[in-house]
Amino acid sequence: MGFIKEFKEFALKGNVMDMAIGVIIGGAFGKIVTSLVNDILMPLIGALIGNVNFTTLSATLRAPQLNDAGEVVKEAVTLNYGNFIQVTIDFLIVALCIFGVIKLINKATNLVKKQEEEAPAPAPEPSAEEKLLTEIRDLLKTK
Repeated sequence: MGFIKEFKEFALKGNVMDMAIGVIIGGAFGKIVTSLVNDILMPLIGALIGNVNFTTLSATLRAPQLNDAGEVVKEAVTLNYGNFIQVTIDFLIVALCIFGVIKLINKATNLVKKQEEEAPAPAPEPSAEEKLLTEIRDLLKTK
């Protein structure tokens, strides 16, 4: 029973929940960036360099072996570097976006800290003695 209680306390702590939310949002963000790369950027880059589809770029290391009937006996061995290029560009864009988001968060955090430091401290609550002296002063003014 102690193990389950400890696990509940651990799992429901703020940091674990924040991390879980971050992972979920990160996964969704990754899909958005992947779509940006695959559906928008890579076709544009491919068009600029001669209508090249990066995912199909490969180098044949060994040609396929065919039998007398022309059927493939052994598949060709290829080095599929185009997909690697696409995934690398995807990673770089994700890293750039995360860098930008973190930079904005740090800037906002620093701005809030700066405003807190510059804000004047609230006047301390007057003590009972100060309140009494103020009342006496006010009474003397009225007489």
